[in-house]
Amino acid sequence: MPTNGGISIGRTVQSAIYRNGVYGHRPTVPTDPDALAAAARRRMTRTGWSYVAGGAGAQRTVAANREAFGGYRIVPRQMVDVGERSPATTLLGRELPAPVLFGPVGALELAVQHQRGGRAAAPRNAEPALARAARDLGLPVVISSQASTPMEDTAAVLGDSPRWFQLYWSSDDALVESFVSRAEASGCEAIVVTLDTHVLGWRTADLDLGYLPFARAEGIAQYLSDPVFRALVEARVQATASSGSGGDAPSSNRPTAAAVRSLLSMARHHPGPTLRNLTQPHARAAVETFLEVFSRSTLTWADLAWLRERTTLPILVKGIQHPDDARAALDHGADGIVVSNHGGRQIDNAVASIDALGPVVDAVRTWSGASGSGAGARADDAGAASVPVLFDSGVRTGADVFTALALGADAVLLGRPWVYGLALAGSDGVRAVAEHVLAELDLTMALAGVSGTEQIGRHNLAL
Repeated sequence: MPTNGGISIGRTVQSAIYRNGVYGHRPTVPTDPDALAAAARRRMTRTGWSYVAGGAGAQRTVAANREAFGGYRIVPRQMVDVGERSPATTLLGRELPAPVLFGPVGALELAVQHQRGGRAAAPRNAEPALARAARDLGLPVVISSQASTPMEDTAAVLGDSPRWFQLYWSSDDALVESFVSRAEASGCEAIVVTLDTHVLGWRTADLDLGYLPFARAEGIAQYLSDPVFRALVEARVQATASSGSGGDAPSSNRPTAAAVRSLLSMARHHPGPTLRNLTQPHARAAVETFLEVFSRSTLTWADLAWLRERTTLPILVKGIQHPDDARAALDHGADGIVVSNHGGRQIDNAVASIDALGPVVDAVRTWSGASGSGAGARADDAGAASVPVLFDSGVRTGADVFTALALGADAVLLGRPWVYGLALAGSDGVRAVAEHVLAELDLTMALAGVSGTEQIGRHNLAL
């Protein structure tokens, strides 16, 4: 990917688009980020678009994430030999073709429900399509706890391609252990603990539609395929049967077409034949169990030690926006930081994630370890310099990636853009979006006088 006989990915992708244009062919998906989003919106279902594109409250944080990039200006440099360039990097000991990962996106099936096969086929058109694109590019996938496909199935499609696992910390510790164990067995190379979603933000686009995918069993494949979770469901069913309540809804809730569709969705997603699931209580009990155990708001930094004891994989914490939180995470055993505000989906009017990046990077780079039990105790002699800082929220272009790297990020998690590509053209769309971002990153490096990502720094910005 980086170079091919001196030809960079930027020139390769750019030239292919122009060459195909001679024959009247347009790119697989739009290269302009706004056009990409607009095209996806036209194709996706209303609920799918609202879930993927929506944010908290008045959407001010979503807007701020993008607008804040404009406050960091790249300074072009001239007469520098950049004839051969490479965006390759090393992250957690793994050599990667570029400092870009496919970030975790929950309920991914919502992005493809309009494609052939409709809602019934959507799960198999979601993560597997992403995995094929990631495998072709060699870029890591961060598999979501809220995936539409079990992690084992996604891992099978990925083959030898790198993957991490994103963990929502359930209120049931046995379920957390099971998820982590399955992630290890699936070849995941790191655990990314999302900290900022122990409660759901006030997501107005979803609220106005009254649509929570998980209440219809969409995006809970990791749970439905988990032995610990299924034991919880069985216990719930047995307890309901013993109480004699039958779990029936109150008689005042008259059946509606929407209710029937919801029950059908639960039955279709639950393991086993749909007809059987419609006649038994387990599918509905699974949704009720998920809603009960999804998250835990009592976590403190001390709980990281519990997780640290249960895996040898590196642990990164996602959702950091304050330098003190970064230092606390490292003091309590985290191996890496992901600066993120969840794409603006959790708190409205929050600080733009890119504005939080620089101060967090500075805190990590100067951190020396308060107790000797954090990441530095497990790192090499480089100490804090070996602690990776990743970034997401608001990234739409290769220039955005360059800016994040210049502010000190070691890599970037790409989110909504690749989901839009998936919605438009499946695996080809995901691959095209990633190639467009990498091509622009490469060309930005050339125009800024940089031949390798290790050369990118704050000196490249007009600060």
